[in-house]
Amino acid sequence: MFSHLIIIQPLGFLYGSAGPFLSPDNLVGRSGNSFPPSAATVSGLYAAKYSQPGINKRGETTQRLDLPDLTLAGPFWADTENPQNFYVPTPFNYLAEMNPLQEEEKIRQGEIIEKLTWNSETQQWHPLKPGKFETKTWLPINEWEKAETVSEAPWQYLPHLHPRLETEQRRVDASSEQGSLFLENSIQMHPDTCLVYLTNTPIDEGWYRFGGEGHLVEVNCQPITDKPLLELLAKPVGNNFALITPAVWGSNRFSYRFPTIQQEGDWITAPEWENAQIFTERPRPFRYRLGGTGDTKRLARGRYAVPAGTVYVLAKEIPHPWFNWDKSWFPDEAYSYKRWGCGLALPM
Repeated sequence: MFSHLIIIQPLGFLYGSAGPFLSPDNLVGRSGNSFPPSAATVSGLYAAKYSQPGINKRGETTQRLDLPDLTLAGPFWADTENPQNFYVPTPFNYLAEMNPLQEEEKIRQGEIIEKLTWNSETQQWHPLKPGKFETKTWLPINEWEKAETVSEAPWQYLPHLHPRLETEQRRVDASSEQGSLFLENSIQMHPDTCLVYLTNTPIDEGWYRFGGEGHLVEVNCQPITDKPLLELLAKPVGNNFALITPAVWGSNRFSYRFPTIQQEGDWITAPEWENAQIFTERPRPFRYRLGGTGDTKRLARGRYAVPAGTVYVLAKEIPHPWFNWDKSWFPDEAYSYKRWGCGLALPM
């Protein structure tokens, strides 16, 4: 069970993933960005303190995180004054509209004007409401069971254009294939906010280098003291629930919308998830860097994740909270994806 919050405050800028190289065919500034950092990135903080040397199957010396029961989940964010009431992605079946920014507000707020529900007779989500609604909003966790308000994200992108240098010389590489410039997206968070992750293993507080760019962040760790939050995390998800973290389902080679298990050499949908209905958006790329020797770590296999906010309606109830879900539902690549909080779900 999750017992602590990891609270991360950037000491300056953070960087999202660098955008693709600019060329006449690629002028999309933020097409390759990834923010906030995933729970797999946070595990790097633990790896820096708790890694142990080992030997892999090919006889290579490696560093392995010696915390077999470590489980993380995120990303979320919160006001620094009240991290226990952190914000999670709004379920996609909640239709929200944003209000104009008020003078006394730090971040623009909005309201949930409709909640869609699945009708098994018509096989549709009701009510059918036309209009354009806000996406990528965040919901305070203390309103999960009675959602009324939402917030926009407390960060903004500040792009920086960099020249692409040749490997051996400090001059611009005018390659016609990749282009000579690339765009890097720095992230500036509101100074009164912080990133929040859940963990079952506390970490020492201090300053850490966080993410691929190695920027410094201040890390605090505090026990979860909010009783309603602990009760919510311990509730069985039932047959109607929403994801608050991305979910990677399927085998190590294929990604699916539902957990799969191996049976007689084939991958099939887990029985509890058969005939499930889903309210989702397009999948998101998911990848992390882990293992290998030297300064460069190997990249995990590229996968597609069901985005946070996805809503499931199952024909059968799952009588367990997420923490007790069957580990066979989660892919395993060096570590089980359950370690990264894959598909953390809360009942609706």
